[in-house]
Amino acid sequence: MTHSRPRQPHPAALPPFQTLLDNTDWALLATACGTGESLPAALALLTNPDPLIRESALQDALEPVTHQNSIYEATVPVALYVAAILNHPAVTPSDYSHDAKTGPNRPTLVRLLEWLGDTAYDANDDCVAVDGHLHGEGVLDEHEAMRAFRDARPAIFSAVHALLCHDSAGVRHTALVAAIPLAEHPHLTQHQVALAGHGRRLLATSTDRYHRDRVLDALKAWGHDTSGSENASDIAAREHYARLRAARASWNGGYSEDPPF
Repeated sequence: MTHSRPRQPHPAALPPFQTLLDNTDWALLATACGTGESLPAALALLTNPDPLIRESALQDALEPVTHQNSIYEATVPVALYVAAILNHPAVTPSDYSHDAKTGPNRPTLVRLLEWLGDTAYDANDDCVAVDGHLHGEGVLDEHEAMRAFRDARPAIFSAVHALLCHDSAGVRHTALVAAIPLAEHPHLTQHQVALAGHGRRLLATSTDRYHRDRVLDALKAWGHDTSGSENASDIAAREHYARLRAARASWNGGYSEDPPF
């Protein structure tokens, strides 16, 4: 997480992607490696018809604004742009495999949803609590970029939510995992009941360890009994994570964070 300069406005609704691209003062926004002057060209390539060009643009467009799990001034407009292109024809082709298997050639839509989810987890309530433990109360007053991202969650959620019933299991499961941390926003908590239903359907079919962990954690945090949804792999993973936490606590004098799932 980084300190940032004057607070950037955040929209209540998701603007068109071209408006975001054209009307953002990218050169004035901080990234991990300077300013965002080069971001518009990289972001524009994310909607190129050629999947190889889109693939090569992902790192240039996304890495500078979330390097080392940090939130920068340019993170919010990039996240809004990414959310705004989730329904772009170049990003939502009709040639999905049924479950969008993981691998080096995952669909652009899955890659973008993964990035939104990872970024939302980097700005979630747990991260704010940990940062408050390290730096004191009022951390969001000091870190404007983090607060701006958290304020923008409803606009981002609107685009992610639309994919929860996608034909591809890989897409809808990734969308669900991205929606979970976004739904911490006070204006979105009413969606947690419906998200829990999607989560139980994921647990009934998916073997993806990361997806299952995120859904189980969310259901427990929302007060749901998950005992009937856990399988042997979930129990083994939970016990493994508990051992990691205990070991880390002994290394750190009794203080530990959750393992890096």
